Amino acid sequence: MQNINHAKNIIELRDVSYSYNGVEDAVKNVSFAIHEGDYLGIIGPNGGGKTTLLKLILGLLHPDSGTIRLSIPAIGYLAQNATHFDSGFPITVSEVVAQGRIAQRGLFHPFTDGDTQAINTAIREVGLEDFRNTLIGNLSGGQQQRVFIARAISGQQPHVIFLDEPTAGIDEDSQKQFYSLLKKFNQELGMTLVLIAHDLDVVMREVSHVAVINQRLIYYGDPKECPYV
Repeated sequence: MQNINHAKNIIELRDVSYSYNGVEDAVKNVSFAIHEGDYLGIIGPNGGGKTTLLKLILGLLHPDSGTIRLSIPAIGYLAQNATHFDSGFPITVSEVVAQGRIAQRGLFHPFTDGDTQAINTAIREVGLEDFRNTLIGNLSGGQQQRVFIARAISGQQPHVIFLDEPTAGIDEDSQKQFYSLLKKFNQELGMTLVLIAHDLDVVMREVSHVAVINQRLIYYGDPKECPYV
């Protein structure tokens, strides 16, 4: 296991607020920190601001007030419905994972040996070595999610991965395998994870910290002590 400093803040939010069209408070005065090596679960009601908060941290939205500070060089993001695509499109696992390198280097730069190594390493880390030449449309939903995780980590080899409802629409066995993979990334590779999920039992069992969001931050801390589940 890598050395992990759970006391080191790598993401800090201070009094962050955001409104759509200047009217609706989607996020209001939220403050907390994410530490190196944390596995944070973000839970709350539908429409409570979870995805908005994630987009604010990622820089996809900009807060109306407050500050967000990131002390990390690279992040990965697995959005909602990442596997919703044309399953008939003829693209292999390796080609999908390679998109992570293309996003970093640019479309017209040839791959180096380092790029190829990063792609192969990412495929190996998600356990899909035997499927590298398989069309992604022929994989199960759980396998497809692992491909998109590999794409995320192949690009900039992120210190943090953000996941928004990553197991929506996949079967229970695939969900278990997926969460086992996340635990490996967190505990063996020292990767910081931030997960939005509706399955409270899974969140409470898997994560090291939990944030309960309903526009405001209702609770942040140990999932075993959370009074809202």
